[in-house]
Amino acid sequence: MQNLIIVDNPADWPLEIPDVQVVSGKQYLASDDLKRSRNVRVFNMCRSYKYQTLGYYVSLLAAARGHKPVPSVATIQDMKTQAIVKLAGDELEDLIQKSFHDLHSDTFTLSIYFGKNLAKKYDRISANLYSMFHAPFVRADFAREENRWKLKKVGPVAFKEIPKSHHEDLINFAREYFSGKRARAGKRPDVRYSMAILYNEKEELPPSDGKAIAKFVKAAEKLHMECEIITKDDYSRLAEFDALFIRETTSVNHHTFRFARRAAAEGLVVMDDPDSILKCTNKVYLNELLERNHIPAPKTIIVHKDNQDAVEREIGFPCVLKRPDSSFSQGVMKVTNTTELNAALNELFEGSELLIAQEFLPTDFDWRVGVIDGKPFYLCKYYMAKKDWKILTKDAAGNFHDGKSETLPIELGPRKLIALATKAADLIGKGFYGLDIKQHGNQFCVIEINDNPSIDSGVEDQILKDDLYNRVMEVFLKRIVEAKEGKKYQ
Repeated sequence: MQNLIIVDNPADWPLEIPDVQVVSGKQYLASDDLKRSRNVRVFNMCRSYKYQTLGYYVSLLAAARGHKPVPSVATIQDMKTQAIVKLAGDELEDLIQKSFHDLHSDTFTLSIYFGKNLAKKYDRISANLYSMFHAPFVRADFAREENRWKLKKVGPVAFKEIPKSHHEDLINFAREYFSGKRARAGKRPDVRYSMAILYNEKEELPPSDGKAIAKFVKAAEKLHMECEIITKDDYSRLAEFDALFIRETTSVNHHTFRFARRAAAEGLVVMDDPDSILKCTNKVYLNELLERNHIPAPKTIIVHKDNQDAVEREIGFPCVLKRPDSSFSQGVMKVTNTTELNAALNELFEGSELLIAQEFLPTDFDWRVGVIDGKPFYLCKYYMAKKDWKILTKDAAGNFHDGKSETLPIELGPRKLIALATKAADLIGKGFYGLDIKQHGNQFCVIEINDNPSIDSGVEDQILKDDLYNRVMEVFLKRIVEAKEGKKYQ
């Protein structure tokens, strides 16, 4: 990948960095050769990023050209938005207190150059702020209020404002940055685009196992896309990629949602997108959505402390209680009498003001229909765990147990099932969803719509084999081509 440093005047840039071209902002905006270049990262070091300045247009047009600007316009706006700065300070609260607890002054300014500070003891706080506000040179201002340090302001730093005494360290930081993993060109000359897969191999119940992740990578590379596994520590690197595939269990109050939001703001193709995460991870929302659109579902009511008596009266026993954000059968409880109901409600209300109460529909298995880009592409039966009413259960020792599974060709699935799954998925969007559906005779009802559904090697891919992974990556490539090149993908 080609690396460009964009400055107002190259004559004012005294630093020599190997394999990095220094270009003026005006030259970058006017050059037809640079406009047509691909696989370019643009490090915007112009004097100002204010609206309609040269620096602002460098980042704006870099994104339009399919280049990868650092900072992006989204980052520029984030640094101007006090609510975003406050949110960052809240998220880093403990680290901020730990980093500055021994300071005697009531104010402190932290200078961050390519994610580092001259003082090693501030490396961690610098790296975290750099991941949130991804710009080459950043200045963060802190103040002590009522014995607590607060992040007050974050902004870019013009090169001319950097003390000459910092230059030697800055050069070392820059050389380390550009010579590292992030700056190396792709291994293959035929790579057209790059994508990242967000994955945590230590997650207790990941949506994909390691073998499946490897198959996704292989499928991407077959389509001439460079594919890299990233972790939550790589937030600052999102602008380097053209697409993001989230293979961690998603939640709104979680780094996965932050990654999805930033990726979307940076113009990446992202699955699942933040809107899908918001919709699918909250069962209160899903209940209203299904009911409004006349999608068959178990009898359901939304429960709060003022109407909890309605559960027994309107749903009856046995019934199922769910936290709005439950996943993998966690935060889901079955109750069979009033005593169990009251105990379960007291427990679940500790984590949420609203709950879901649903009629209990006993079945031997749940259907799972995988839908991507509006099209069904795999079909599974998930059987209940042994001696349990859920497909996944946890014993007293904390070990998980699940039932067997059976994968079928889509063509062999009941037509009403496939049609219902496709219709319900369309209510969310055109991302990647897993529809959990129960069957009673010839009738079907939707239990849940999952974003980020399971794809494990040897389970969901039993019928399609490697073609399952190819189909997912083909959707990514199609969307990247249409977004980057403005033409229909063939």
